[in-house]
Amino acid sequence: MNSLLRHKGWTWGFRSTILLYFVVLIVLPILGVYYNSFSLGFTNFVESVTDPIAWRSVLLTLQLALIAAIINVALGTIIAWVLVRYKFPGRPLLNSMVDLPFALPTAVGGLMILLLLGPGSLIGGAAKSLGIEIVFHPPAIVIAMVFVTFPFVIRAVQPLLEELDPSEEEAAYTMGAKGIRVFRQVILPAMAPGMIGGGMLAFSRALAEFGAVVLVAGNIPGRTLVSSVFIYGEVESDNGTGAAAVSIILLTLSFLILWLINVAQMRGKRR
Repeated sequence: MNSLLRHKGWTWGFRSTILLYFVVLIVLPILGVYYNSFSLGFTNFVESVTDPIAWRSVLLTLQLALIAAIINVALGTIIAWVLVRYKFPGRPLLNSMVDLPFALPTAVGGLMILLLLGPGSLIGGAAKSLGIEIVFHPPAIVIAMVFVTFPFVIRAVQPLLEELDPSEEEAAYTMGAKGIRVFRQVILPAMAPGMIGGGMLAFSRALAEFGAVVLVAGNIPGRTLVSSVFIYGEVESDNGTGAAAVSIILLTLSFLILWLINVAQMRGKRR
């Protein structure tokens, strides 16, 4: 009896600790952002959001994050396919390096892009001679977003490919299907949930990227000023309400994306 009560006590304490952690580190900060955004009234919130510089930064962020997500879906799917379907020297090392953007500080990633593609670099100089501007222009922002969100699609597609039953492909080939048709009707449907889910996570993560972007963006309003850098500038200007107003746009979009991913996963399990 005493051991049972002790077990229940430990269980209750463990659950309480998790709940406290969730409330203090996640729920309260989120509620604080929403509260501060409306602290001066709804009219002030609308004015902050519809400010031309703020609105352009949001639109630019959405556009570039979408481009980065599409690139990640394409490249991530190809890389996941290679890592699962092919054996070659250095494969374990390459597989482990996929998670490097998760471990590496994003500011270091931005510095790497700046040194590799900046005007003084070999690649940056060659691109400039061709009339292509990379650093301090939108292409550099997309590259930074792709870098920090690189693992999402790969890690989402890999397990789906590993779980795919080879007999399904063999059966399709036996029935006379060609390579492209087998990929389209057997392999692609199996990978699709990971491609969509990973792409949506990459898009959500790219929306809020700051460390890598701030070093390579140029921060020109209407051209290279993204939302995260705009929010930082508003905080530095002591305009916390304006920063919170733009923040909840990104926060709400992230919530919506996570909700859609959860709905899609639940429907997938029911099937």
